[in-house]
Amino acid sequence: MPDDEGHPAVEEIELGAVLAALADPLRRRVVRELARAPEGTTRTCSSFALPVSKATVTHHFRALREAGLVRQVDRGNSRMARLRRADIEQRFPGLLAIVAAEDAE
Repeated sequence: MPDDEGHPAVEEIELGAVLAALADPLRRRVVRELARAPEGTTRTCSSFALPVSKATVTHHFRALREAGLVRQVDRGNSRMARLRRADIEQRFPGLLAIVAAEDAE
């Protein structure tokens, strides 16, 4: 069952939802940047400078959160995102390495 912020438990992270989230190139870019960053890196959602409206950024991060790829935490008037690296590696070993190895688009 997802927690109060919409993060699914590790055992509830489903491959279909993860692949659907990663199908979008902008969401894949966010995951790729986080996967290439040092373990535990947390960034504001706006720091990714996605070329879309604020509402669309919110939509993309909600999709990533609901799929179980990122954990979001409110920090004042912004949201921070951190890759759920250990959880994804536990459920789908090697998936993040594949995403991180993809060339930037």
